[in-house]
Amino acid sequence: MKAVAPGTVIFHRHRGYGVITHVNLLTGWISARFGNEARTLDLNLSNDEVQHADGEPILFRRTPPDRMPHARLMAVVRALHQAGYQKLYLYSWPKPSGLHWRWHLFTGQRNWMQRSWREGWYGSGAEYNNNPVLGWGDLPGASTDELIHALAKFDPQGLAQALGRDEDHTAWFADVCDLLLPGYMYSLNMERPSGGGLIEAPPVPVVPVRAGVKPYAGPDIGWPPGWAGLWTGRHVMPARRIKLTGEPELG
Repeated sequence: MKAVAPGTVIFHRHRGYGVITHVNLLTGWISARFGNEARTLDLNLSNDEVQHADGEPILFRRTPPDRMPHARLMAVVRALHQAGYQKLYLYSWPKPSGLHWRWHLFTGQRNWMQRSWREGWYGSGAEYNNNPVLGWGDLPGASTDELIHALAKFDPQGLAQALGRDEDHTAWFADVCDLLLPGYMYSLNMERPSGGGLIEAPPVPVVPVRAGVKPYAGPDIGWPPGWAGLWTGRHVMPARRIKLTGEPELG
């Protein structure tokens, strides 16, 4: 199935050719503008017989898209690990609402709780529903190889920091991908039971990446190397330094 995103040209049997202005891949509703009309029209991809410009039907319910990009990101990281970029890590955790999951790629030192932040290397499933791209100049529905080339072109200096060996993490990540892809992703959130403290090293939470997928029923997944002891103590995320001058920092 071709990608469906803002800017996609579509055909509707009653309205003719139009352009998508907004898409929600979680619900299957889009907004599109046709001809010279000033107002947009809301269409349901399941019932309104929307087609691509070349006549190919858009069958949302028969081929539901990913509602979050994490499985695609896992495939990218696995491929880069195989190419020697083993100091590349994928951290994913839920937003406070629990409705969407954030993601963060980082490189260099394997320090999960004090990881470095680099613009363009993080995002949220909530944003992905409306515009299914990762923000590297990639196109909706891009393959793993296309995503890797987009990332390398977007930030070659950042990707260069991932060169190096981290064999134990690479082996853990490859095993996780074999168990979960293409339908599931892992979430590295340390759940705290109500009225209690953190549970020491419970199984890693697993989440389906698209609607209609049954809950994960495979083997339990252990935590990545380097997580030992993280369940005790207080963890503080690195705060961005306050800028008072408004001038960009070098380095």
